[in-house]
Amino acid sequence: MKRALITGITGQDGSYLTEFLLARGYEVHGLIRRSSSFNTGRIDHLHVDRHEGQPRMLLHFGDLSDGTGLRRALETIQPDEVYNLAAQSHVKVSFDMPEYSADIVGMGALRLLEAVRDHATHLNRPVRFYQAGSSEMFGAAPAPQNEKTPFHPRSPYAVAKVAAHWFTVNYREAYGLYACNGILFNHESPRRGETFVTRKITRAISRILAGRQAKLYLGNLDARRDWGFAGDYVEAMWLILQQPEPDDYVIATDQTHSVRAFLEEAFGLVRRNWQDFVELDPRYLRPAEVDLLLGDASKARQKLNWTPKVDFKALVRMMLRADMIDEGLDPDAFMD
Repeated sequence: MKRALITGITGQDGSYLTEFLLARGYEVHGLIRRSSSFNTGRIDHLHVDRHEGQPRMLLHFGDLSDGTGLRRALETIQPDEVYNLAAQSHVKVSFDMPEYSADIVGMGALRLLEAVRDHATHLNRPVRFYQAGSSEMFGAAPAPQNEKTPFHPRSPYAVAKVAAHWFTVNYREAYGLYACNGILFNHESPRRGETFVTRKITRAISRILAGRQAKLYLGNLDARRDWGFAGDYVEAMWLILQQPEPDDYVIATDQTHSVRAFLEEAFGLVRRNWQDFVELDPRYLRPAEVDLLLGDASKARQKLNWTPKVDFKALVRMMLRADMIDEGLDPDAFMD
């Protein structure tokens, strides 16, 4: 039985990756931050009580700010694969909390890489490492963006992700570590955080239909993103670590849509005019905007044999249906 360690297991990607790995017979271990309130909602359905069965998903307290704790976790778990998905991942928040974002996203990846290197060296056992990169690293670089496109980050979050990317490359080249970067373009799902624009839109529509919200306030409607389904993208993460040699890959749909197009598609599904409900709020504008992200995932298609299964329209419908159900609504009563 293969054993995987996932940082950020309670997030959107962590929950889908956990499901994916469990379905393939893995034992999955996840690091969670200590909190006085439960934050495991996305993975609660995977929990098996030790008193009632043999769990294959186990959680450990840990944090990317604590290098000693990371080493201890690796010694305890002895994973075959490590997926570093943990981050302060909100771009706008990174402008408000730049030092924290840089420490967790950039230095956190370095601490984990160093812990993996020590573990692999001292126990003389191979460990495969996946670093979750982001399309935000490309920033203002011309589209389409692929593995050879120079980075031009436009936020503290993106700068920190670039640092994590190059730390990963450096450990691969300097120490022979099996370390890979997956440069994932925007990927969404019903489990997306409620402050991210796609989920903010689908949740607001549901609340508007339920009479619990009147307006939706957004920032830049012209920003264009390459949006895919998170459930498809975690398969790519796994495939990246199954290759004979470590490498870096862009994961994307090779299509781009604006926030305005997402609004039109989502509101159109419930036969509403988005302009009647959406207002602009300059507080949601970034100090440095990223206008266009469009991935070129041809390398992943050729080498990993990976292609996304859920297209843009299906993704919007999936997210909207899930949020309507959460609001107690019958999607079939409102949607075309």
